[in-house]
Amino acid sequence: MHRRNFLGTAALAATALALPGAGGRSAFAATPRRRLLPVPLNPGDTIALVSPSAATDDPFDLQLAREAMEALGFKVKTGAHYASRRGHLAGTDAGRADDLNAMFADREVKAVICVRGGSGAARLLPLLDYDAIRRNPKVLLGYSDITALHSAIQAQTGLVTFHGPMGSGSWNSFNADQFRRVFFERELMEYRNIAERGDELVQRRNRTVAIAGGKARGELVGGNLSVLVALAGSPYLPDFTGKILFLEDVSEAPYRIDRMFSTLKLMGVLDRIAGLVFGECTDCEPGDGYGSLTLAQILDDYIKPLKIPAYRGAMIGHIRQQFIVPVGGKVEMDADAGTFRMLEPVFQS
Repeated sequence: MHRRNFLGTAALAATALALPGAGGRSAFAATPRRRLLPVPLNPGDTIALVSPSAATDDPFDLQLAREAMEALGFKVKTGAHYASRRGHLAGTDAGRADDLNAMFADREVKAVICVRGGSGAARLLPLLDYDAIRRNPKVLLGYSDITALHSAIQAQTGLVTFHGPMGSGSWNSFNADQFRRVFFERELMEYRNIAERGDELVQRRNRTVAIAGGKARGELVGGNLSVLVALAGSPYLPDFTGKILFLEDVSEAPYRIDRMFSTLKLMGVLDRIAGLVFGECTDCEPGDGYGSLTLAQILDDYIKPLKIPAYRGAMIGHIRQQFIVPVGGKVEMDADAGTFRMLEPVFQS
């Protein structure tokens, strides 16, 4: 799921647009929207599988995605272009956008599940029918490159969407349990890492680390760091004021993570948020060479001076077992405990 070539150029161009102008105001194009809740989801409903980003390498993964959704108890519709390919993308921009628009407009479909990420979702943002999405609020699930859709839909409609496993990803028992609790039982979830000590004297895996202690409340926004930063200067970023920012990434060198946090700082994002939850940055270790800042040092440099609650290590990101979290949902985070919890329902009553 490498997005580097596409996002690098986009981020460089967009960053210039996002920097504060002569008036000292950052260029946040999104107007704050009233929160919009999706319709509830139940076993037996019809869900849609769509491919807004990269093409699926092996067609068998599409079969597995369908089987997983059916095993969760759904009837499945597929987008007309979800198995298409144009270069690395799952078909043309128009075709992929048409699938999303059609599935949101389809009254029979109760949820839209993204097959995979990769890159390319940001190309669709000007082509989406946000009025239709607003009229037909329903579950959208995916992560990584799907951050572009979460951010744009949040900015343009206020709809709560869900950052979590892809249709073709691992539906292990943890992820399936998360799905049932969030969508079927509509539980006010507490997100606490599972404790797996194994044969270690003290737990090493799934540990959270407080960057700065304390508690904070606000709506969740964020997702994949590099995808989010690549939207700088566009009307597809949500308002960050008073929000809890959650982030994750994969296969990014620390110097690139540092550059992206610098962009968030220069945009004014970091000065607006109420708290930070950093998930996993998978395969983000320093490479060979003269030396590098570590991820921990980068987070300390940018986050500690803010004096807001913040922690790292949440089970969010490119990992096998991952939380399903509501983008736009109201939560309370506890940086010392390494947890956050929903404060309000995230579905229509």
